[in-house]
Amino acid sequence: MSLTSGAKLGPYEILAPLGAGGMGEVYRAKDTRLDREVAIKVLPQHLSRSPEFKQRFEREAKSISQLTHPHICTLHDVGHHDGTDFLVMELLEGETLAQRLIKGALPIDHVVRYGVEIASALDAAHRKGVVHRDLKPGNIMLTKSGAKLLDFGLAKSTAIIESDPSAVTVSQPLTSKGTILGTFQYMAPEQLEGTEADARTDIFAFGAVLYEMATGKRAFEGASRASLIASIMSVHPQPISNVQPMTPPALDRLVRKCLAKDPDSRWQSASDIADELRWITESGSQTGAPITVVSRRRRREGLAWTIVGLFAVALIAIAWISFRHPSDAPRVIRASILPPEGTALSSIANHPGPVIISPDGTRLAFVARQSEGRMHLWVRSLDSHEAKALPDTEGATRAFWSPDSRFLGFFADHKLKKVDASGGPPFTLADAPDSRGGTWNREGVIVFAPNWTGPLCRVSANGGEVIPTTKIDAQRQENTHRYPYFLPDGNHFVFLVRQASAGKGVEPAIMVGSLDSMDRVPVVHTASNVAYASGHLLFVRQGTLMAQPFDVDRIQTAGEALPVVENLLMDERFSLGVFSASQNGLLAYQTGVATAKAQLYWGDRSGKRLDPVGSPENYYFGSCARLSPDGKRILTSIMDLETGLSDVWLHDLGRGLRTRFSFERADCANAVWSPDGTRVLFSAYRGPQTDLIIKAATGAGAQETVVSIPDLFAEPLNWSPDGRFVLYQPQSTERNLGLWLLPLEGDRTPRPFLDTQADETMGQFSPDGRFVTYVSNTSGRNEVYVVPFPDPGGQWQVSTQGGTEPRWRSDGKELFFFTPDNWLMAAQVNVEGDHFEIGGIQQLFQARESGDIWRYDVARDGERFLVLTPLTDESASPIHLIVNWPAELKKQ
Repeated sequence: MSLTSGAKLGPYEILAPLGAGGMGEVYRAKDTRLDREVAIKVLPQHLSRSPEFKQRFEREAKSISQLTHPHICTLHDVGHHDGTDFLVMELLEGETLAQRLIKGALPIDHVVRYGVEIASALDAAHRKGVVHRDLKPGNIMLTKSGAKLLDFGLAKSTAIIESDPSAVTVSQPLTSKGTILGTFQYMAPEQLEGTEADARTDIFAFGAVLYEMATGKRAFEGASRASLIASIMSVHPQPISNVQPMTPPALDRLVRKCLAKDPDSRWQSASDIADELRWITESGSQTGAPITVVSRRRRREGLAWTIVGLFAVALIAIAWISFRHPSDAPRVIRASILPPEGTALSSIANHPGPVIISPDGTRLAFVARQSEGRMHLWVRSLDSHEAKALPDTEGATRAFWSPDSRFLGFFADHKLKKVDASGGPPFTLADAPDSRGGTWNREGVIVFAPNWTGPLCRVSANGGEVIPTTKIDAQRQENTHRYPYFLPDGNHFVFLVRQASAGKGVEPAIMVGSLDSMDRVPVVHTASNVAYASGHLLFVRQGTLMAQPFDVDRIQTAGEALPVVENLLMDERFSLGVFSASQNGLLAYQTGVATAKAQLYWGDRSGKRLDPVGSPENYYFGSCARLSPDGKRILTSIMDLETGLSDVWLHDLGRGLRTRFSFERADCANAVWSPDGTRVLFSAYRGPQTDLIIKAATGAGAQETVVSIPDLFAEPLNWSPDGRFVLYQPQSTERNLGLWLLPLEGDRTPRPFLDTQADETMGQFSPDGRFVTYVSNTSGRNEVYVVPFPDPGGQWQVSTQGGTEPRWRSDGKELFFFTPDNWLMAAQVNVEGDHFEIGGIQQLFQARESGDIWRYDVARDGERFLVLTPLTDESASPIHLIVNWPAELKKQ
């Protein structure tokens, strides 16, 4: 039955529904006698009609009403009104553990704390002779005061869902021989055999719950109910430490004992489990084994982490002792920390870039996304409970430390910048249109990759002239040098050489270069970023972080590469893994799988998602979905992860079909429609040149290479409404980004349209062809502007607080753009003769930042938007630390 607000069940007045399920409906209600709010569960009529159930229900309700424990939801009353049976319970505010687990595993300190509370509650119930029989995440509520157990002995449904192995609860009204009671994933073997449940049955379920809390994965899985039952009866789940390497061994042992198949081999009381969990909290773990650092959240709005401050000091002290007295052979210590509260780290290793530890091992720097979508550079001292966001570092990527651990270099707004790690304004050092990393030596020289293609360059840490430091070897088909890292002498540095597209051709290799020569020496063949620490080169090979002894005097490897960490978070597209090492034996890293896929969606002006378009794909990171002029087709670029190359694909919205459009042995990353939608112009980057190619939209007939642009990556942006020009953007390490025109009639020689000392990007023709909107950083930050076409004689500024990615409505009366904090804005456009005017600007919706340009397109009426949204799990992996990691190598 469904009750409406104001309905009465005896003295209880229904206020609002709280939820519903197979066991009945739950409502917020008011006890009119005691003037307090309660929760009322209305039992299903098929259970209420059963005399056997009613007898058992009343008997168990009386028993449970005697349970008084801070972590058991209190049962206030049992009632019957007009044929309806109901329970009156304590009203709890919070979320169920099942809801929390949707976000992933819990921090280990939370697992232990909630575990103590749940075990204590179970012990209190068992001492009263009450067995839960259906312990599961859905029956545990997480509140401000801690965990609360729900539905002791009552949470049962007769529904059996054959096709779903996770079907909630299966039971018959009474416990009897041969009757199965409980929820499959958390049932003990004896329950599946239909024998009577006792306290040890709850302990098995508790072990399964602890396992899921710690790993984010269920202890037992199966494609069907039969396979799930077989798994519970015969399979032992893999150790928690295999899934979460920072797990204390004592917790792993505790859970394994809970999940023993034979009840006699399990813990025999919940009290013993609670004591064991308290011991883990107080003692850490066994000597010489990994331990997890425990922290408490200090204040609700605070930036709490899982490492306690005092233990962080101990981490640093142990690392320092290891550095000064290696003969003492200090033990290896492991820990995990979480990002600041209200932020998330990315599971895309490339975006925004790896976590980095300072050279002295005392501070971490990382980029995290806040809930409103903005990304900042954060710094956390390991002797502090809090991390601090550095002001004016929005959009920061690929940070790196100064050798004295005082400053951070980073990339934002197409610039190389530096900032005091303790706070202060950033300073711009050099142009970096699309950087791939940097490194800083003690003489104040920074070597960096200013672009995604081309050589490494050097610049003073105080700014100044930018000088090429390496030379691209075109004969080897290499076209990108990236991720430099200085060796201890401050003159030599290691870096990665590969093709920009990661396609076949040159074999990727880590090279050693120097500041006083263009010569370089290969040392390791792998496609990975690289670091030097504790006498080893650190790099990634096949998803595993490797350490290889390296002789810095002879500039050569000095031993076999050995594994350090498996399942390292690695973005294969960019050959970038998430790891960093200090010079005193501290290693920081993340694990997991980098997510590259994205999903196309339709959304309205309020930001509401409407319909998805196609299935998730590995869309090229810098491309956009381009709607055809008639709005019936879409151009996208999809990457082949095996070759690292992208191709243009055409989506037919009417038929729901997607077909490959380009067939080049090159990176085909960007494409634009002709004004009538009959042709497509796309770029084919072959390194070191880009071909701009025109092809019929039907795919039929011969294609035409309009122009080949040497030594540049060229991105087509827009085709003029009269069909005479294509606006494109060349990228070069030798000059700032500008907007160029490719004439399609007569002399097809490209010419600059906007090419100044600033960066001009993202150009788009107005629908009538009389204006061009674009983005420029001439004021020091990106803003949206409009200039006349074909002669940019005037200029109008559209955005005032920063703007990017402008797009016109098809009638030219609105201009859309994004602000730095990811709000999509709609600016009214008024044109009379040669007069251009921006009217009111409306804030539409806030979108999550994707890190890619051209992440949306606009339907002709301006009422819908096609949005490309990355599918990332940004809280999937905490930051892991290992103190004295080289000692691990000696054990192999």
